[in-house]
Amino acid sequence: MPARRTWLSAASVFLICVLALVGWLVEGRDHKSTGGSAAPAGGVGTSPLQNPDGTKPGLAPLTTPEDRKAGRDLIAKVTTAPVGTKDGYDRNEFGPAWTDNVDGVPLGHNNCDTRNDLLARDGTAVERKDGSNCVVTSMSIYDPYTGKTVDWTKQQATKIQIDHVMPLSYDWQMGASKWDKAKRVQIANDPLNLIPADGSQNASKGDSGPATWLPANTDIRCSYAVRFAQVSLKYQLPVTEADKKAMLQQCDG
Repeated sequence: MPARRTWLSAASVFLICVLALVGWLVEGRDHKSTGGSAAPAGGVGTSPLQNPDGTKPGLAPLTTPEDRKAGRDLIAKVTTAPVGTKDGYDRNEFGPAWTDNVDGVPLGHNNCDTRNDLLARDGTAVERKDGSNCVVTSMSIYDPYTGKTVDWTKQQATKIQIDHVMPLSYDWQMGASKWDKAKRVQIANDPLNLIPADGSQNASKGDSGPATWLPANTDIRCSYAVRFAQVSLKYQLPVTEADKKAMLQQCDG
């Protein structure tokens, strides 16, 4: 009997070791850095309803009936107008790209350009260039438009691009062509209007409104529509009838 107990004890220890090894291998596989792994359940970021100035990181889904109704109520305040002409549009009409020399928006005049401000706002494990308090060289970042977490380095700069939620060309066509230059520089560098996202998503969007382009991640579409509405309301820019209808639909309207 003592020999049998010894054999069972040894077998138990062996089984425990095997299970531990399997668990370690599975965990390592699930958490291996791929540059595009699935995000944790629920995603990462801040509800647009809790981030009216855009200074908090990311864009979290609106999942409860109460939040989605609040989103619809906000979108309902947006005015509509026919799309205007694109004549005269040029990116330079909105100032130098990612200038820090901007008044009236959060993060302006903080000795760091807008792009690096946004990478630092939304990234985790952020590393900066030696001797710099600004230039981000690597980070991990959750992209709400795809629902994936990306390991990013400056050597792969275009992998993550900064999306203007309300595109600058769209702004121009909906009334920004009549603004003074300073106001156009504001909307181009306002963190409320900026989301770091997958480069291919940003490229596919172009200057589209919500009726013709929405993020690939369906969980985030109501939040995206709400953020679009927040920018529209802040800058008193209308959207097209089709875009407003599409925005309401994303929040079950």
